[in-house]
Amino acid sequence: MAMKRGVWGTIRHIAASDRLSGLIMLSFAFAGLVLANLPATAHLFETIAETHIAVPHTNLDLPIGHWAQDGLLTIFFLTVGLDLKQELTTGSLANPKAAAVPMLCAVGGMIAPPILFVLVTFLFSEYGPGGVGNVLLPTTGSAIPYGETVQGWAIPTATDIAFSLAVLALFAKGLPGSIRAFLMTLATVDDLLAIILIAVFFSSLNAWYWFIGIAVCAFVWYVLVRMRRVPWLVVAVVGILAWVMMFEAGVHPTLAGVLVGLLTPARERFGEASPRAERYASKLQPFSALLALPIFALFATGVRFQSLTPELIFSPVVIGITVALVVGKPLGIMTTAWISTHVGRLKMPEGLRVRDMFPAACACGIGFTVSFLIASLAYTNAELSAEARFGVLTASLVAAAISGVLLNKQSKQYRARTAS
Repeated sequence: MAMKRGVWGTIRHIAASDRLSGLIMLSFAFAGLVLANLPATAHLFETIAETHIAVPHTNLDLPIGHWAQDGLLTIFFLTVGLDLKQELTTGSLANPKAAAVPMLCAVGGMIAPPILFVLVTFLFSEYGPGGVGNVLLPTTGSAIPYGETVQGWAIPTATDIAFSLAVLALFAKGLPGSIRAFLMTLATVDDLLAIILIAVFFSSLNAWYWFIGIAVCAFVWYVLVRMRRVPWLVVAVVGILAWVMMFEAGVHPTLAGVLVGLLTPARERFGEASPRAERYASKLQPFSALLALPIFALFATGVRFQSLTPELIFSPVVIGITVALVVGKPLGIMTTAWISTHVGRLKMPEGLRVRDMFPAACACGIGFTVSFLIASLAYTNAELSAEARFGVLTASLVAAAISGVLLNKQSKQYRARTAS
């Protein structure tokens, strides 16, 4: 028993570490890219990813790669929903006035990247006599209509909260906690906006009666998780049914996790020491950080390129996503922060100036998890989807490197000021 507690304690410690869990997920992402393109492993990896697993007597018949995206990733979205509920109830988003600037910055940080993506890909398009534009993909030399290419506008809108906080943990040890709190608030609102984007733009709605089923599941969950003794077996069944209803309704099923997470109480009940949303998120964190996200990253980046060459870096899609995330994110955040404080007269957190946020704003260019998901939803063309996911990986690494250097320099300057 002691050994079991020790192992579980170690697992929880690793999952709670932004640094370690981020490195694990990054390792799995690189493994997916390598395994899918090494001649010795490519066929086996593709066979595993495309092997279908069906649930008898239902329409659920998906390849393993899709189960990782639509099924396992629901655990991550459930923890996001629980965290959001806690933040909205008692956390950084409970006081809209105090959270106004980072909330607005999240909006600005989601508006600028799509604009840059559309502009950059337009610059690479070639217009013929008929006025129809094409974008050439370097991996195959095929021409893709510009209108199809810009369907990926939403890919660079998301910030990966786990990776951005991992960069802060690695390089910003000497900085005040208010910077981390600002980034946490911004990234949390960013998650909420990304969820809305997925629901609105990447869902194909089916028969209306499935939505009645979703509403019923939501109500039953709401009641069950407020009981003094929660019947966990029934709760699990209701959660799975909510996922199935979302799938059948044509809404991306991972949003079932967000829905039930937001319906979980975030204040203490029946004399409990801590809110249920906080406790449940803590218990799910190891499964999300060390199981769901790494396996999702493995299959999300495990895309086969006919020729994985340096020319891929010069793909219009890769360049568009890289510019959008690396330049667009900090540009949107910093511009919004300046306007909201100098024109709107809102206040930054105590002790912070707008320019202090630039290194952390660069960390927001780390897209990763949700950007990978949107890339797989935005493009039906396999080539575009593959290059888009490669672009997300490239942009995230560049943004992490730039923010790491800037945060390290800022941290040293801050320590020198406080020491003198």
